Amino acid sequence: MSENLDKPHVDEAGEAESAASERGPEGALEGSDETLQKKVKSDSPSSHRVGRPHSSPPRLVTVEELLETAKGVTNMALAHEIVVNGDFRINAVELAEGSLEKRVKEIVHKAFWDCLSVQLSEDPPTYDHAIKLVGEIKETLLSFLLPGHTRLRNQITEVLDLELIKQEAENGALDISKLAEFIIGMMGILCAPARDEEVKKLKGIKEIVPLFRAIFSVLDLMKVDMANFAISSIRPHLMQQSVEYERRKFQEVLEKQPNSLDFVTQWLEEATNDLLTQKYRHALPAGGGAAGSGDAPLLTPVSVQNHAYLKLLKWDHFQRPFPETVLMDQSRFQELQLQLEPLAILGAVLLVTFSTAAPGMSGHADFAEKLKMMVKTLLTDMHLPSFHLEDALTSIGEKVCLEVNSCLSLCGSSPFSIAKETVLKGQIQALVSPDDPIRRIMESRILTFLETYLASGHQKSLPTVPGGLGPIQKELEEVAVKFVRLVNYNKMVFCPYYDAILSKLLLRS
Repeated sequence: MSENLDKPHVDEAGEAESAASERGPEGALEGSDETLQKKVKSDSPSSHRVGRPHSSPPRLVTVEELLETAKGVTNMALAHEIVVNGDFRINAVELAEGSLEKRVKEIVHKAFWDCLSVQLSEDPPTYDHAIKLVGEIKETLLSFLLPGHTRLRNQITEVLDLELIKQEAENGALDISKLAEFIIGMMGILCAPARDEEVKKLKGIKEIVPLFRAIFSVLDLMKVDMANFAISSIRPHLMQQSVEYERRKFQEVLEKQPNSLDFVTQWLEEATNDLLTQKYRHALPAGGGAAGSGDAPLLTPVSVQNHAYLKLLKWDHFQRPFPETVLMDQSRFQELQLQLEPLAILGAVLLVTFSTAAPGMSGHADFAEKLKMMVKTLLTDMHLPSFHLEDALTSIGEKVCLEVNSCLSLCGSSPFSIAKETVLKGQIQALVSPDDPIRRIMESRILTFLETYLASGHQKSLPTVPGGLGPIQKELEEVAVKFVRLVNYNKMVFCPYYDAILSKLLLRS
């Protein structure tokens, strides 16, 4: 949708950002906490808390302490979601069709609007309910205004003066249609551009009850728009304070639940042991040297942390609890992991195709890109439980051979022999095994690239991709940027805790 929902459609819209800054995060999000919290909870993956190590003694806590802790975690997750997720938005709540909540809401609303219809049908009409609705609309319109909207505030206050409206109703001089016309005009001024069409439709409704019902429906949408505008306005200011805020909130949780770093300790200890023993040298590159280089890793807090973050990209989310300090980003690490798995298969397929069957074809950009897109398409659903990698690789082998033969024919070269086709299909089919040497090499090189980029700090240029990753460089760099941004923010918040844990672990080593 091309319309911008993040900017109010008012003359004084230029003052919006400064006003949001004056309100601060709490003021800007006032009235939207419940919806935001539901959004954060719905986006967070369920944590499988199993096998908790007993490094801290159990402590009895009260229900009040648990509720307070839960509130602190929710607020911390909310701030984190707004800062980390640039696409974070509040959506209007839509109840499931046929649900009890939806039926109850429809019954209550019908009763209310029927009552209003009966009152307005009396002779003379009774305006008690209608005046209450005008009062609610007035408060809603005023809530959309920023401190600098003095002229609009005066207009709303003057025209929607409830005492004057009551007097007009008592004297039989109230023109409810005129009030509705003013309300619709003010909504057109205050709404986001995307709501112009909805507001315009209100002018075509002539009956009072359906008109008021439609007005409230559009006002609900405008509330969502204003909340999203407030979020976009406070995000730069929240970013400046979010590190300290999240750290402070986590410290409060830690004081009430001293074992809240148990899984973090276990995670960092495993990373330390990996680097010391090089047990997983070929699967996970060590912090001080390239995978498989044979060099002794440089064991520093930074290298251990970087290695620990790489381990999250090969995490078993169904069997292992996620470290507490990265729990709010578990879904994001899962998403990166799901992007890397088919990327490794894609890179391996292209590697064996270009090296074994058609070494000269990698220079043909059109052929290489067409082959890559074809394989990517067949691996699109690799993250789904119903996906069968073996069947997909069989299909990929057949299609790759067809594409190679087609390219050879266009180049005037001799066709692909049956023997070479059999070898190529066999190499592609062998990638189904996680232990396949080519697949393991590709995974190792991908992790080496990510580790190198992570260790490069805040350098603007990306490191050179290892050999064999050229065809998937674009996709790999996109993942690397997301991964490093996520890791760097997490480090900023929780580095003091990591340093404290690692100082003890490295001292023992």
